[in-house]
Amino acid sequence: MIARRTLLPRQILSCWNWKCALLSATARSLIYLAAMARTGLRGSLAVVAVEIAYVTLTAGIYAGIQQRALGIPSRLLGNFVVALGVPGAAQSLDWLAHRITGAAATGRATLAVSIFTVISGLFHLHVMRNGVFLTGQGRPLSDDFRRVPRLIAGFIIKPIALFSQISSRPAHAIESEAA
Repeated sequence: MIARRTLLPRQILSCWNWKCALLSATARSLIYLAAMARTGLRGSLAVVAVEIAYVTLTAGIYAGIQQRALGIPSRLLGNFVVALGVPGAAQSLDWLAHRITGAAATGRATLAVSIFTVISGLFHLHVMRNGVFLTGQGRPLSDDFRRVPRLIAGFIIKPIALFSQISSRPAHAIESEAA
């Protein structure tokens, strides 16, 4: 007989990453507010209210899933889950939540938040692989914030360094790799 496991509220909350919930809800709400500034305060506040309520709950769960994905034996699969899988699912469900509540965001706001989601997913991967914004590790949020400037610099420099490595290769090496 196969034993069925049910998730108890305590188990669900143990997966909830409060650090990321706080940061995501704040950042995403500000992006929506800025992107919808021309639509008027009333419409913008409805979208922001949905964002704060919905994202505070779900972002913590999503970040908890991302944190657990760091332990997937295949590093490539873990990276995919953290950087693209969870953020893509989260963005789709976020869009649906706005539609259901009648506080649909404009196309411009949706595009802005989608771009933010991709960058945020990559940044989550970067900081989580460096041990920051993880819960259950005994490290206070203030310690995480102290490490953020260096992590932001590393996040920005990494693609630049990768691009310069690729562009500095001899042309014949690039052509032989493409073949």
